[in-house]
Amino acid sequence: MTLTLISVNVVMFLVTAVSAGLVGNDPLDNYRSPVFVDLAQYPLAVEIGEPWRLLTAAFLHIGLLHLVLNMLALLVFGSELERQLGRVRYLSLYLVSALGGSTAIQLFGDPLRPVAGASTAIYGLLGGLGVLMLVRRQDIRGILVLLAINVFISFLPGVSLLGHLGGLVTGAAVAGVLVATRRRKAVQLAGIGALAAVLLVLALGVSTLAVAGV
Repeated sequence: MTLTLISVNVVMFLVTAVSAGLVGNDPLDNYRSPVFVDLAQYPLAVEIGEPWRLLTAAFLHIGLLHLVLNMLALLVFGSELERQLGRVRYLSLYLVSALGGSTAIQLFGDPLRPVAGASTAIYGLLGGLGVLMLVRRQDIRGILVLLAINVFISFLPGVSLLGHLGGLVTGAAVAGVLVATRRRKAVQLAGIGALAAVLLVLALGVSTLAVAGV
C-alpha cells in the first residue's frame, strides 16, 4: 500500500507537470497546471461546493523537491506502520490524517491561499506511530525530537503549519481508536469512520455557514 500511495503521488506530479507544459509553463512549475488548480485545496473553493479538494490536495506537490522529501518520509514511516497495522487500517490512518489536516486548513486557514502536499497525511503517520510506541512503552525520545524539528520547519514561509498540526493530531486520534478497540476490526473501522464523519461535518459545515454569511 505504501508503494501504491507513492506511485499515485508521483503520477499526479507527472500529470500536473505535463499539464503545466501544455499551457506554456515550465513543467517543473507544476503548480501552474490547470489540473493542480482544480484539485488543490483552496478553502474558498471548498466553501462554494468543491469538497473533493479536501483529499485530492494531499496527492499534489509544489515542485520536485517537495515531492521527493514527502515520498522519502512516506517510504520510511509508511512501510513501518503498514507492517504493524496491515493495509486497511494503515490506509485508513493515512486518508483520515489527510482529511484532518485539510479540516484544520479549512477552519483556520487563509481562504484564498492554495495548499497541497502529502505532509498532512505523513504527519498523521508520525502521530500514529508515536501513540503506538507510547502504548508499547517503547523509547519515544527519537520520534519526539523528529517531531520537534518538523514542527519548527512548519513555521517556515510557504509551509502549512495548520495542515501539519491537523494531520498530526488526527493521526494520533486514529491510533488511539485502534488501540482502544484492538482485536475488534469492525469496531475499529466504525470508530475511524465516525472520526472521518466528524471532520467532514466540521469542514463542510463551517464552509456552508461561511457561504450563507452566518
